[in-house]
Amino acid sequence: MRILLVEDEERVSRFLVRGLREEGFAVDVAADGSDGALRALDRVHDLIVLDVLMPEKDGFQVLREIRAAGVKSRVLMLTAKDSIEDRVRGLEGGADDYLIKPFAFAEFLARVRSLLRRDAAVPAVLEMAGLRLDTGRRKVTRDGQPVPLTVKETAVLEFLLQHQCEVVTRTRLAEAVWDENFDPMSNTIDVTVYHLREKVDRGFARPLIHTVRGRGYLLSPEGTN
Repeated sequence: MRILLVEDEERVSRFLVRGLREEGFAVDVAADGSDGALRALDRVHDLIVLDVLMPEKDGFQVLREIRAAGVKSRVLMLTAKDSIEDRVRGLEGGADDYLIKPFAFAEFLARVRSLLRRDAAVPAVLEMAGLRLDTGRRKVTRDGQPVPLTVKETAVLEFLLQHQCEVVTRTRLAEAVWDENFDPMSNTIDVTVYHLREKVDRGFARPLIHTVRGRGYLLSPEGTN
């Protein structure tokens, strides 16, 4: 899943970006309100984390602008101002949740996951043909056997399970799982899928992850026929 972080404090931004990427999220970053609004309008994000006190435009201005433009992404607002008026202002302006600084990363991550779970299209457990991903605990099993995956492999598998039995192009994978620094000319996606396939399919009679030549990848018990 892709998250946009709009935060002008470099230390806070680095901390959150590192933590989110370690959890398997693709993260785009903006250091001020103007850039944040442009990035929010430029591409679809599953969640926007929006600081309130920023240069150029504050978080309330950005929120009004993107909601007026029709951006439907969930919005989690961050602020050091612990006043009822500011919280009400943010929520009434279209924010989905509000978190007061300072906060523990565990609480921040819980808020992020809670907001993302509000989308009924993302169930807590994704399954297909004995392959099971617990999206909350990030645990993968196949026929009850644990499948140890890296963070990025888990993120790729999650996207494939969300789109099982349909061909997923490399471009769609890149947009969903990798951040804006991804080099589209690299073989990173192919290598990641190769290792994922080795772990998910090795030792099982029926392969689930298939390469569709010239198009992308398919997660299906029936193969490419």
